[in-house]
Amino acid sequence: MPVTVRWGTDRFEFDLPPGQIQLAAIRQSIAAYTQLPYDAFQIVHDGAVMTDDSAPVSAYHLRPNSTIAIVANADIPAPLKNTEQALVAAIHSELASARDALLPAHQSFLRDIHSQPKPALAKEHTRLGELLLQALLRLDAIAPEPDWHTARADRKAAVKELQALLDQLDNAWADAR
Repeated sequence: MPVTVRWGTDRFEFDLPPGQIQLAAIRQSIAAYTQLPYDAFQIVHDGAVMTDDSAPVSAYHLRPNSTIAIVANADIPAPLKNTEQALVAAIHSELASARDALLPAHQSFLRDIHSQPKPALAKEHTRLGELLLQALLRLDAIAPEPDWHTARADRKAAVKELQALLDQLDNAWADAR
């Protein structure tokens, strides 16, 4: 379930895992992404402050495409838009999201390609290919500065990994036809 997080003028998205997840897990993820201390911000959804970290997210009525806001508790600097660490975090977040969402389905597709009927797999091939391309485009939109060697190397490695998954998918599909 995708959720949009607003922090000042910045926005980022992440997927909530299915099932009962506690607010503490979301707070931990936001703290890691924004590099803010765990207890240095409040999370607000539909005007209500989400305070109970032990409560399940469902208690706050988050729905797909919900928007939550981060409000700093003290004089914490506004988000730094163009730092190498922020870009590295965004690259790692995008890659982790793609791995979590697509890798199990990708492996299942490759495993079942010779045992399942082709019409059923054609739709899955198209879906996986499209989602991998979307992930590649999101990585392509992350543009590190020329002198940010770590961010450039991480982005290059992430693109290579996703491109390899797409190539495996397409090659297996071509061989099965």
